[in-house]
Amino acid sequence: MPDAPSRAIQLGALLFLLRPTYVATEVVTAAATTGGYSFIADSVSRLGEVGCSAAYCTPRHEVMNGSFMAYGVALAAGALLLARPLGPWVSGLLVVSGVSSFATGLAPLDQDATLHVVAATPLFVAQPVALLLLGARVRSHSPRLGAGLLATGAVTAAAAIGFMLSGEGRAAGALERAALWPVLLGLAAYGWRQLRRDARRPRP
Repeated sequence: MPDAPSRAIQLGALLFLLRPTYVATEVVTAAATTGGYSFIADSVSRLGEVGCSAAYCTPRHEVMNGSFMAYGVALAAGALLLARPLGPWVSGLLVVSGVSSFATGLAPLDQDATLHVVAATPLFVAQPVALLLLGARVRSHSPRLGAGLLATGAVTAAAAIGFMLSGEGRAAGALERAALWPVLLGLAAYGWRQLRRDARRPRP
């Protein structure tokens, strides 16, 4: 029977592995929009808008806002469960990111744009920094994973800056997703590594 630390690592790793399914919630929500929605030009936040007009409506906004909240909880919980291998800084930054995601789901863009930006901004700052720190942390004993996490952190940081500077530019949606989606894969890869390491760990 696995001990408590092992169970925590397994559960945290599984939460990281499940998080890439978030992308499906964007697809499902976008498929129901009326008035046209572009993954390249439109921000993710538009999928969570509550109000409807003749020009645009997203009937499944509850799916998107619920997704922000549920996957934010998964990120924060996974980071806490994996706090030992992640280290305090990475774990703390990922918890901040998860809380930011949760808060974003509570503050739809069209209800209070300022509050929405305040809620969402920490996610775009904390996640790239966490990946860069995590990449540096694991590089010595897992060079390929470390290099991948460092590259992912650099790409997502550049995309996040580009997104924040672009405003409602033609590539806003693409830049935002480049800042968010690779993080899902990077942390899932880290979660998979933790499961494999835990499986090889000698049991008492």
